[in-house]
Amino acid sequence: MAMKLIIQIPCYNEAESIAHTLSLLPRQIDGFDQIEYLIIDDGSTDATVEVARAAGAHHIARLPHHAGLAVAFTTGLDASLKLGANVIVNTDADNQYDAGDIPLLVGPILSGQAELVVGDRGVATLENFSPLKRKLQSVGSRVVSQAAGFTIPDATSGFRALTREVALRTLVLSEYSYTLETLIQAGHQHTKVVFIPIRTNPPRRPSRLMRGIADYLKNSTITIVRSYAMYRPLRVFTSIGILFLGLGFALGVRFLIFFLQGVGGGHVQSLILAAVLSIVGFQTLLIGLLADLIAFNRKILEEMTVRLRKLESETKTTGESSDDS
Repeated sequence: MAMKLIIQIPCYNEAESIAHTLSLLPRQIDGFDQIEYLIIDDGSTDATVEVARAAGAHHIARLPHHAGLAVAFTTGLDASLKLGANVIVNTDADNQYDAGDIPLLVGPILSGQAELVVGDRGVATLENFSPLKRKLQSVGSRVVSQAAGFTIPDATSGFRALTREVALRTLVLSEYSYTLETLIQAGHQHTKVVFIPIRTNPPRRPSRLMRGIADYLKNSTITIVRSYAMYRPLRVFTSIGILFLGLGFALGVRFLIFFLQGVGGGHVQSLILAAVLSIVGFQTLLIGLLADLIAFNRKILEEMTVRLRKLESETKTTGESSDDS
């Protein structure tokens, strides 16, 4: 069976850098019979597509308008699947990641050690990052590790290699970025994930994804909380429910102590608050059970979506093979 690697690059107005990035990509890697480059044009208004074609891009997937990195990433996965990719590598158009590390990135997949490989930039010591950004990246990676259920040294790295099966099961709902959500999803699906140290190049321009520390914190927090509640709803709501029940119980015991001492009449407000907290806690537990049932139903829908994507990609690949013959 011929092994095909597709290297996908989401692009938005990258006419100045895409030719250089494409020129550095590997033409041959042991273990692959074909290597092809896919450009995902995220509604660019410059000559990104024309420059990419002239520089050797094999495929172009165009979005009708600027939809953001998360949409461009998933559009690339869908296109790569339809093009018959066995392994997909995602990298940046601005040459942030050293293309010479792509063979290292796909190595654990070829050896069967991993299904998803993520490049670890060493964010805690990365010179290109300010001290505050290094600290935030490290703390964020620890938080995502808790949500995903495995150790994640670099949660925001977009330099990744994934198998066809993982690509089929990757569903991104966030409009901000795919990096955090896909790792939490991988942990939920028990995907074999490996992190390997990679090299990075000096930045050629400011980040377009993160407009500032406040923007990064807001969007990352929303993504983590939403993903955690989506994949582990019972744990989330049970923790909140137990917290309210515990507070209600403590206030109830406090009132009971005062009541036994004969001064309960002056602390009726504690009894009322205890009752309110207990009711809220009980309702939160019920919401958790309902959310867990919804999550189970979502798993069924995800499985149906995976099967549909698999059928579409296999049909497209078979059709292309027939046309070639």
